[in-house]
Amino acid sequence: MQNFYRLYYENYVKALDNVADQADRAQLAKAYQTAAVLFEVLKAVTQTESAEVSPEIMEAGKDVEKKTELYVPYNILPLDPAGANQAIMQLPEIKAAVAAIRNIRGLPWPEHHQKTGAEQDLLDWLQAMFGFQKGNVANQREHLILLFANVHIRQIPKPEPMSKLDDRALNLVMKKLFKNYKQWCKYLGRKSSLWLPTIQQEVQQRKILYMGLYLLIWGEAANLRFMPECLCYIYHHMAYELYGMLAGNVSSVTGENIKPAYGGDEESFLRKVVTPIYNIIKEEVLRNRSGPAKHSQWRNYDDLNEFFWSADCFRLGWPMRADADFFYVPKEIERNRFTMKYGQRQGKIWLSKTNFVEIRSFWHLFRSFDRMWTFFILALQAMIIIAWHGSGSPTEIFYGSVFKEVLSIFITAAILKFLQAILDIIFSWKARHSMKFKQILRYILKVVVAAVWVIVLPACYAHTWEHPTGLIKSFQSWVSGWNFPSLYILAVVVYLLPNALAAILFLFPMLRRYIENSNWHIFTILTWWQQPRLYVGRGMHESLFSLVKYTTFWILLLISKLAFSYYIEIRPLVKPTKVIMRMSIGNYAWHELFPQAKKNIGVVISIWAPIILVYFMDTQIWYAIFSTIFGGIYGAFRHLGEIRTLAMLRSRFQSLPGAFNARLVPPMDEKVPKKSWKNLFAQRFEKFTPGRREDAAKFSQLWNQVISCFRQEDLINNREMELLLVPNSADPNLKMVQWPPFLLASKIPIALDIAKDFRGKDADLLKRIKADEYMRCAVVECFESFKHVLKSIIVGINEKSVMNDIIKDVDDNIEKGTLLVNFKMSELPLLYNKFVELVKYLLKIYNVEIPGDKALPEMQNGHVPGNQDHLNKVILLLQDMLEVVTQDIMIDGYRFLDSSHGSQAMQEDVTTLGQNQKPQLFASAGAVTYPAEPCDPWIEQIKRLHLLLTVMESAMDVPANLEARRRIAFFTNSLFMDMPNAPKVRNMLSFSVLTPYYKEEVLYSLHELQLENEDGVSIVFYLQKIYPERVQCDSEEQVLNDPDKIEDLRHWASNRGQTLTRTVRGMMYYRKALELQSFLDMAKPDDILKGYKAVAFEPKEQDKSQRSMGAQLEAVADMKFTYVVSCQNYGAQKRSNERNYSDILKLMKTYPSLRVAYIDEVEEREKDKTNKVYYSVLVKAVNDLDQIIYRIKLPGPANLGEGKPENQNHAIIFTRGEALQTIDMNQDNYLEEAFKMRNLLEEFLKKHGVRNPTILGLREHIFTGSVSSLAWFMSNQETSFVTIGQRLLANPLKVRFHYGHPDVFDRLFHLTRGGISKSSKGINLSEDIFAGFNSTLRKGNVTHHEYMQVGKGRDVGLNQISQFEAKVANGNGEQTLSRDIYRLGHRFDFFRMLSCYFTTVGFYFSSLVTVLTVYIFLYGRLYLVLSGLEKAMLHEAAVQHNSSLEAALASQAFVQLGLLMALPMVMEIGLERGFRTALSDFVIMQLQLASVFFTFSLGTKTHYYGRTLLHGGAKYRATGRGFVVFHAKFADNYRFYSRSHFVKGLELMLLLIVYNVYGQSYRNTLAYLLITFSMWFMVGTWLFAPFLFNPSGFEWQKIVDDWTDWNKWINSHGGIGVPQEKSWESWWDDEQEHLKYSGLRGRIWEILLSLRFFLYQYGIVYHLNIAHGNKSVLVYGLSWFVIAIVLGLLKTVAMGRERFSADYQLMFRLLKGLLFIGFVSVLIILIVVCGLTVADLFACFLAFMPTGWALLQIAQACRPLFQRTGFLESVRSLARGYEYVMGLLLFTPVAILAWFPFVSEFQTRLLFNQAFSRGLQISRILAGRKKDWSSTSTE
Repeated sequence: MQNFYRLYYENYVKALDNVADQADRAQLAKAYQTAAVLFEVLKAVTQTESAEVSPEIMEAGKDVEKKTELYVPYNILPLDPAGANQAIMQLPEIKAAVAAIRNIRGLPWPEHHQKTGAEQDLLDWLQAMFGFQKGNVANQREHLILLFANVHIRQIPKPEPMSKLDDRALNLVMKKLFKNYKQWCKYLGRKSSLWLPTIQQEVQQRKILYMGLYLLIWGEAANLRFMPECLCYIYHHMAYELYGMLAGNVSSVTGENIKPAYGGDEESFLRKVVTPIYNIIKEEVLRNRSGPAKHSQWRNYDDLNEFFWSADCFRLGWPMRADADFFYVPKEIERNRFTMKYGQRQGKIWLSKTNFVEIRSFWHLFRSFDRMWTFFILALQAMIIIAWHGSGSPTEIFYGSVFKEVLSIFITAAILKFLQAILDIIFSWKARHSMKFKQILRYILKVVVAAVWVIVLPACYAHTWEHPTGLIKSFQSWVSGWNFPSLYILAVVVYLLPNALAAILFLFPMLRRYIENSNWHIFTILTWWQQPRLYVGRGMHESLFSLVKYTTFWILLLISKLAFSYYIEIRPLVKPTKVIMRMSIGNYAWHELFPQAKKNIGVVISIWAPIILVYFMDTQIWYAIFSTIFGGIYGAFRHLGEIRTLAMLRSRFQSLPGAFNARLVPPMDEKVPKKSWKNLFAQRFEKFTPGRREDAAKFSQLWNQVISCFRQEDLINNREMELLLVPNSADPNLKMVQWPPFLLASKIPIALDIAKDFRGKDADLLKRIKADEYMRCAVVECFESFKHVLKSIIVGINEKSVMNDIIKDVDDNIEKGTLLVNFKMSELPLLYNKFVELVKYLLKIYNVEIPGDKALPEMQNGHVPGNQDHLNKVILLLQDMLEVVTQDIMIDGYRFLDSSHGSQAMQEDVTTLGQNQKPQLFASAGAVTYPAEPCDPWIEQIKRLHLLLTVMESAMDVPANLEARRRIAFFTNSLFMDMPNAPKVRNMLSFSVLTPYYKEEVLYSLHELQLENEDGVSIVFYLQKIYPERVQCDSEEQVLNDPDKIEDLRHWASNRGQTLTRTVRGMMYYRKALELQSFLDMAKPDDILKGYKAVAFEPKEQDKSQRSMGAQLEAVADMKFTYVVSCQNYGAQKRSNERNYSDILKLMKTYPSLRVAYIDEVEEREKDKTNKVYYSVLVKAVNDLDQIIYRIKLPGPANLGEGKPENQNHAIIFTRGEALQTIDMNQDNYLEEAFKMRNLLEEFLKKHGVRNPTILGLREHIFTGSVSSLAWFMSNQETSFVTIGQRLLANPLKVRFHYGHPDVFDRLFHLTRGGISKSSKGINLSEDIFAGFNSTLRKGNVTHHEYMQVGKGRDVGLNQISQFEAKVANGNGEQTLSRDIYRLGHRFDFFRMLSCYFTTVGFYFSSLVTVLTVYIFLYGRLYLVLSGLEKAMLHEAAVQHNSSLEAALASQAFVQLGLLMALPMVMEIGLERGFRTALSDFVIMQLQLASVFFTFSLGTKTHYYGRTLLHGGAKYRATGRGFVVFHAKFADNYRFYSRSHFVKGLELMLLLIVYNVYGQSYRNTLAYLLITFSMWFMVGTWLFAPFLFNPSGFEWQKIVDDWTDWNKWINSHGGIGVPQEKSWESWWDDEQEHLKYSGLRGRIWEILLSLRFFLYQYGIVYHLNIAHGNKSVLVYGLSWFVIAIVLGLLKTVAMGRERFSADYQLMFRLLKGLLFIGFVSVLIILIVVCGLTVADLFACFLAFMPTGWALLQIAQACRPLFQRTGFLESVRSLARGYEYVMGLLLFTPVAILAWFPFVSEFQTRLLFNQAFSRGLQISRILAGRKKDWSSTSTE
């Protein structure tokens, strides 16, 4: 064993170590680890055998042990001594950063510190002093070095020497890292702790220590990273301690040198600083009850962080006092009903909310955007006043009386201001404990001042009236002593003074920014009254130019909106209103409760209410119109859609190489070109010339990599790839630009046809050929290639001489213009055919497959000729070609043959020689040859020549794949758009990509691919139909028996789904792009001409060298790019050996630079107690296993808030660089887009307005739009938002936020300001957009860039889409309550505030108002019809034709039918694909029922947004990302849509029926249909869209199965653990879950809203025939008596069933029989005696069903009461009955339609029309026929 160990050590381990420059470091580390294990085994065996280990072996063992410690796992930088020879460590910028961080000269190390073998650095000292974790220190060490190195290399002028870290780089990083900290110190009036020494040599060291300390705090802060100012507080004290230690300061308390308050052993910082604050967060989250508790009852991340916005935070002290109120969290809410104080116990006070309280109320909309609502209300008031007087012309405002009344709007403004002040106090009440006295005083003064103005303004206004009446007369009597008439005007002027000041500041945004950022007391006092001084939201104002742009936009919009509202909605309604108010109606159709009401006020309200709602809503419509127009104009000026077809690509391809090199290749000089106005209209680039071979080579490298990537992704086939590739231009003989063959397709045959029949001069022929530039290029290249091929294979002297003479003669004739004189062009086709045969033969010789070509005669039947046969065939072809040229084409070609035969030919008869004897040229030995081992360029040239000669018209459609066409078109078009110049890769900004992953699919398993759903459809079968042109696989048996083919199949399918594999593949294109771009930056011209593959992919023995080109490229890519996937459950998956674990490990092995972060949960014993301990871990793949790089302990479970942001937060510490791109799990990327990443990152260095960007927005391409019509609708909707929508938001509106991925963050900006999302449970459900809010409030800048795109997947089924929209609507409901929206609404100027409102929560509120308009209109009409008022009014002509109401309802229909979405959609499609395509797409969408889809989506948004605001219950909804579009069962659809759509649809249907029935006798039916068409459309959509868009929704067998399943579900009893999918009772309980936590206010609202259902009964009972026209209130009372009897009977039957049905069955039957006989008897008596009719029975159904539903809703709201009284079971039984009736009403029409087979076929065609147009066979998919793979492929 000792011999074996010695041999292993000397011959393997030491040998590897001695050639470390070539050795793989991972292999070396593994060798030392193996040697260490062997040594331990050897020692154990020798001890057992009582033997001794030789000293030589012991010495080797010690060496192995020492080296094993050195070869520690690393992430990017191997910072141990063994890694010094790695390529990345040889980079001068890395060396400079490492040297700076290892400068520990003069640092006072603690006494107990022991130096390790590794070299010490500044972060080791910080760890020793402050007790940070080792993993955290290692992580931040690499982080800091890479940060310094990347900034250092970018400095201009270049640092001298490069090996010393430049101070400019340090200052730049320090400025960005500490900007927030310094602002925080300034805001709180504290001095910064960043003290620099006076000795210059120590400054750099001190700066690095300060930065290292901050990053170490941040890296170990865990959940505290969401609280940036809390980190500032911690850093402030620790930096002060750091300064004290380095300065040698002495503590005034102990008299000793200052030491860290929390210093000590490792983990002391975590235990003593992080954990106490973490525990507070955790305890507050427990009070939240995982989401449903009221926001006002617990402190979220924002509340805890904003505690540190006040100087009171310093009362915590340092060390922090454990008994401070900040750390007090009561176990339960101790609420005193009188004092309303929370949690006071033992002198401690729970600090409650900080600065803001999130209370569920619609009033938040008014409070956050009060200026907007005030404006609209005042404008409405003014318009009504003007319209009410005279003719209603707007010019009447200049009349004294009208103007005087219009001035009353200021009284309304004062009242609204008073309302706002009251709301401020109400909504801030629960935050009063954390408020300063100044804030409380401000709220009180606001109320007092507002109340004073509410009194003063009306009093002054009353004084101006000449003939006052009523209340105005009383006011006037109070102020009769005030004798000047302009008193009111004076009061208004004083009232408007603050507004005048605000207007002045609005016009000078720079001044306003200065005032808000200033700490001067005078400015603080001025801004204090306007709005409370907060740490965020100050100085957000844009430049004057930006202000002018978005102000112009909104002024134009508001003028249009107000003009429309006045002339179309308000003025036409005034005249009917006056008529109605003059009418005297005394005969009501019911018992009128308010007979004394004057001027028919109820009728006026019924008519005006929907108009008013539409007035407040239709601004959203005008925004859609204007955003479409402006967005389209902006898109056109950005050159979008200039290349959208293959024809357009061909027309501009000559400019493409110039665009490539201008955009994607760094310029030679670093100067930034000046922007020109000409670039707005066209981007011009230089065309390539043959002399610029290096530029052409760079273009071909980039272009060919894109095309090869298309082939790897299976978007194109081999033939298409060859047609699209561009030669590398390595051959200097071809002095011309070589275009890809697809551009030159058919040019040679066409030129041949032109030439053979041409009659004229050479110049005319040349002119015709030059008219087509590509034809000219093809002809020239073929001629040059023709000469090159002949020169390559003809080596005989005589033969060469003849060939050269002929070629020279041709060239001379071309030059002289005598080609057509001396050559017979009609014979050219013969030469063409011979040459094509020769080229084909050469390709066959080299075993190059020719697509679609038959074998040559000699090669048929598998016969391959030998070398001599090859030669003979080539000789014959050459002789034939010579004969054709000399005898058929050339006029005097015999002279060339004559010269070749010398004197012998001179003696013979020339004529005889020409006719009877063939020259035996090429026949002599050695005259003809061909390369035995041809190089790649030779083969490529022959292949290209063959393509040019033979490709016909079919290549005009290359590529055939639509996705490949789209990507090429967008990529080439983007190069003509405005983007920054590309820097060299070494000089670009470094960046990371972060993808959060939970449990989604990584890589489809074979079982999943073959698993069939209930329709018999597997994923493989489905994909064969979706991508028939790509499926070229073997038979099923061959695939299943070959593991490699199985793996290929899994990847092929996974890369077409929404899997992690697809996402990782796409993101790793960044690295591939960087390596290629680095090669073009670093390689010499000769290497570039050889090609990227030839130089970068060197043989393995060369590639191992760290100085090889490949190693250098990898080093640069490592320094610039990091990809981290945060798989939070990876550790658990690994322990349980789940398939996802092995698939993720495969991904890491496939992409070695991929890193996976996860949370590891382990059990550790401490003092006889087992505790769960959590770690953040980063791993990589080494030797086919995962290797832990960093392991950082957490204070507890990481998931305290929303899951996704917490997942991102734990992994963000492992990212690197200055930028961070957030990518979701359902995204994709493309290589051609990755090439533009370094251009995009340059945007961070440019000012966009007054500040640099902090978030760069990118557009997305939705790649799931081609499966079904629903997917297409969703895709178009999303595409319009991420393009035209966000384009306008970014510029000119300046309100773009972060709407998800794939935006790129300024990483340093956001890591110091709370991260890339917010995580508080519930309120931050839409976590992404809060990152945008936070960035904007903290003076960030969010931009949008459309020259780069990323792929995105979306849900494709109605249920999944609805789940997604429900989640977004829930999120917007929570946003409405949030402090971020409130602050944006108040801190933005007026017009930017409008932009913010209508593009965030305003859109959802407008959707809610749209639906509310229908309800208000119909309930108003119900009131008019049932009361008899409508019948009386219609006799008046002025009331009959209400154009105003029709316009209002048309506006509502505009939103309802999805036209709001369609406008920007059509504009964007028109811009990018042509307006003819846009129009046809729009028509097809309407035919495929897009309006049905959008109307249904409107219901989803409305329901979930409204319910969230009223009751809460917002939660994350997993939608699933499956392939197959499956059939949803009826019970599932009922569960999903019962409350959101079905109940509301049935209510509207009932309203419309009642309105029609009771108004039919006196109303025109056509008028009724015109008014109510959109409402009937909404009813039909909400009731039946889920079945219409349900695959196989009308298939009879599935309908039967659905009915069985529905009955089973609705009759199943619930219970503990029974899911709602199995039982109606469980679902019913879950549906009311939101009411449990809604609170008293929510329950009262629920009860009040339910009261509307009583109107039916009240109105209808008076119209019954049995009532005989009696209007007494007793009639209504009797109807309640009937209801009580019916409910009593139902209760009796239920109790009887419960008590007697088991033991006394006969008695129970008798009871039911008696009840039935009694019921029939009563019914007969009522019919005979009282005059009850059949119509009355139907009317009773219409009257009493809503009443029962109202009682049911009230009972649900009062559930605790009914539960205590024992009536809950009765309520549940009644509810089950209603649900059964509703289900029956929905199911019956579906079942009837399913009876007809053609309905199912029509539905399938309707749903999958897009699929059919691409040749899909969806009907077979849905039928589930399973075919053999190969047979389906052939079909």
